[in-house]
This record gives sequence, C-alpha cells and structure tokens, in this order.
Amino acid sequence: MEALFEVVVFLAIATFGAALARRFGLLAPILLVVVGLGLSFVPGLPQVRLDPELVLVGILPPLLWVAALETSVPAFRLNLRPILLLAVGLVIFTAFAVGTVLHLFLPDLPYAICLALGAVVAPPDAVAATAVARKVGLPRRIVTILEGESLVNDATALVLLRVAVAAATASAGSVGVADVAREVVVATGGGILVGVLGVVVFSWLHKRTTDPVLDNALSLIVPFTVVFAAEEIHASGVVAVVVTGLGIGHRLPLLLSAASRLQTTAFWRLARFLLEGLVFLLVGLQLREVVRNLDEPFGFLAGITAATLGTVFLARFVWVFPATYLARLVPRIRRRDPAPPVQVPIVIGWAGMRGVVTLAAALALPLTLAGDRPYPRDLFIWLAFAVIVVTLVAQGATLPAVARRLRLPPDDPVQDALSAAAVQQQAGRAARERLDELAEGAPAAVVERLRGLVQSRTNVAWERLGGTERETPSQAYGRLRQEMIDAEREVFRAARDSGKIPEEVLVRAYRDLDLEESLLRQEEETD
Repeated sequence: MEALFEVVVFLAIATFGAALARRFGLLAPILLVVVGLGLSFVPGLPQVRLDPELVLVGILPPLLWVAALETSVPAFRLNLRPILLLAVGLVIFTAFAVGTVLHLFLPDLPYAICLALGAVVAPPDAVAATAVARKVGLPRRIVTILEGESLVNDATALVLLRVAVAAATASAGSVGVADVAREVVVATGGGILVGVLGVVVFSWLHKRTTDPVLDNALSLIVPFTVVFAAEEIHASGVVAVVVTGLGIGHRLPLLLSAASRLQTTAFWRLARFLLEGLVFLLVGLQLREVVRNLDEPFGFLAGITAATLGTVFLARFVWVFPATYLARLVPRIRRRDPAPPVQVPIVIGWAGMRGVVTLAAALALPLTLAGDRPYPRDLFIWLAFAVIVVTLVAQGATLPAVARRLRLPPDDPVQDALSAAAVQQQAGRAARERLDELAEGAPAAVVERLRGLVQSRTNVAWERLGGTERETPSQAYGRLRQEMIDAEREVFRAARDSGKIPEEVLVRAYRDLDLEESLLRQEEETD
C-alpha cells in the first residue's frame, strides 16, 4: 500500500510539473528535473532508489517503442548517414574521449572501467531529445536526425558498456578481440533478428485483430515481448524494440482499423506523458543518495567533474563538424545532399542532453573489478549524474535561445501546404472515381452529399495557401459547427437528467459529437 501511495504521489507531482511547464511555456523535462533536485532534500519525503533493470527493461522499451512508431521510415532512411555517424561514430568517439580523460585522473584504474563510464555518458537521451527538439520547433530534418540518433545510440552505448565491463571484470588476457567481435555481432545482429521477427509476428496478429481494445493491448505487450526475447539470447533489446517499432509503425495504416489507430494513439500519448514525467522527476530525486556516498576531496571532485563535462560537451562538436562537411567532399554525396549552413551542426552539437538511460547504466556498473578489486563506483555514478543534470538543464534550457539566435531557416509552411493540397486533390479524385463505380442504385441525395464532402475537403486544403487574415469558409464552418455541437450536447444532457433518455443513449450521442469536435480541433491546429 505504501509503495502504491508513493507511485501515485510522484505521478501527481510529475503531472502538476508538466502542467506548470505548459502554462509558462517551459520545457517539462528540465522543470521536472529541477523539481526532483529540490524534492530530494525535503525532510520526510521517501527516498527513491532507481532500479537500473526497471529503467532498461520496464521504462525504456515503451518509450523507444512509441518514438519508433512515430518515426518516418522514409525520412529515417534518407538521413541514415548522419544518423549512424552520430548514433554509432559519435558514441564510440565520446566514450573513448571520456575514458581517456578519466584514466589521466585515475591512472591506477584499468582503462576498460574508465571506458565503461565513457560509454555510460556517451548517448544523448531518446526521451530528452524528442521532448526538447519538438518543443523548440527545430526544422524537420534536424528533428529527424536527433530522433534517429536517440533511437539507435542507446544500443551502441549499451553494447560498448557490456564489452568494457566484461573486460574490466575478467581476469587478465581472458577477453580478446574475438570475444569483443562476437559480443558486438550477437548483441547487434541478434537484436536486428529479433526485431524483424517481431515485425512479422505482431504484424500478423494486428492484421487479424479487429477489436480496438485487443489491438491496444497487443500494442502494449509488443515492446516488452521483443526485449525479453532479445535478452534471452543475450542480444540488444534496444535494437530489437527500435527495429520492431520502425517496421510496424511504417505499416500501421495497413494493420489497424481506424478505431484501433485512434485508441492506440490516445493510449500511447498518455503513457508517454506519464512515463516521461516520472522519469525526469526520478532523475532529480536521486541527488541526495548520489551525494551522500561521495567521499573524495572537493578539489579533486570539482576537477574530475569539470573535465568530464568539458569532454562530453567538446567531443560532440569536435565530431559533428567534420561528420557534417567532410563527407560532402565526395562529389556524389555533395550533389545529392548539399552542405547545410553552419547553424545546423551548431544546433545538433548543442542538442546533446543526457537522461535516465545514462543514470540507469551507471547504477548497473559492477560493484568490484576482477579479483574483487574495488574502484570508485560512487564517483562514477556522481559523474554520470552531473553530466545528466548539466547537459539537460544547461543545454536543454538554452537550446530554444540558441536556435532563435542562429535564425535557422524554418520549414516552408507554404510548400508543406502546397504538397498537402496537391495530394488531397489526387485523393479526392480517387474518391470520386470510386464513388462513380459504386453510385449506381444509391439514392441521388446521398451521392451528391458525398461528392460535396470530397470537394469540401479539397477546398480546405487549398484554402491554407491563401495567406489571408480574413476568416476562410472552413474556419467559419468550424466556428459555427462548434457552437451547434455545444447546443446539441446540452439538449442530450438535459434529456438524460429529466429521464427522457437512458444513459446509454447519452453516451452514444456524446461519442459521435466528441469525434466530430476532435476532427474540428485538428483542422484548427493545422490551419
């Protein structure tokens, strides 16, 4: 009962913090981390110890799953080169850079355990990158690259961490190049294999499920199933979830009915909101426990912390600029993908926020090295925690200002509207052709009403290109129809209260009106 009460309290705090962030236009992840930092020292508040297994197996998979579902596979494929350069190359480069700096401060420690901490702090967080990048309103391609990086880099870091820990905890000479290569192949290749099998199996199940509730339940168990299957063969569960999410997300319009898609989207929107809020709050709440276990001299602690933070920050910029421009020295690549303005690599370099995966990986570090040799594990956890807080709060909070100051060229809304209108006109033409094929024998009034509906949707798409401040016909329709819906609701509610209709009739009427209102609101947001 007490544990359940604590969960409810923390969920309530996370919800209130997110609402407060929206009210004042702040970034919710940053505010929740700061709130957690403050609450960690409140007397009487229960101390929550983050279980790394809970994060890596219980919280990370669903968050990666929903991010992968929403990722455009064509856009991911188009930006595969920069994504892999960041998600694989940058993670390895950062891990070795941090490991080398730590080894200079702690020369008595094996290099492998220093490299392990480098792997811990190397990957920017998937949750932080997605939450911050979308809130800031960065250009679409930058968001795609950052999201793609955050989907893949955890797998790179965790595989590298596994190899480094194995080398640090094994006896001398027992881990060779062949062992490392085998570990990488099993973790990565096994994860891809499990992910592909997940796409096949769960696509087959979704295709044969017509009940929206069952589709929703199936969607919930997919990320955990593929993670458990991957871990069973010592493969990367992160890779498996990402591959399955990308595959199923790309085919989702063919697998789920309209009702299932609406319900699944609403469910995962709520789940992501609660999990993200809880994750960032829990990160901040770890401060008291992390600080309590430190016993290093202040000068040494400040020096090694500053060196680690500086290395993490600089390594990203040192990698991003050459990765952006050197590849374009190849004529074929330059013709297909011209070099972006310098503002783009600056923003990508600044968007290196770390998150809960870094802390969970640090907490999963071994207690001792080979031969039960101790090492400053609490110091390593502190360094990981410092990297999370500083990168998330300092870089995340200033990213909007940096983006505005650099004046990044935004996506062209006119071009987006023009593309949408052109495709909508093609869709309308296809709908009318299908209507003409099936219209024989149908009431003429019904056919004309359907023709008018198709024409109206096409007109709305072209109206968005008008660029006028006057109210468009579709906006007038939305405003007036909203008032009509409110009036209809009031009549049904009064009839239910007076006993003229049962509750079931009210629920059905409200459901239809709610669906129509949600469609109106979506069109308003698009306008």
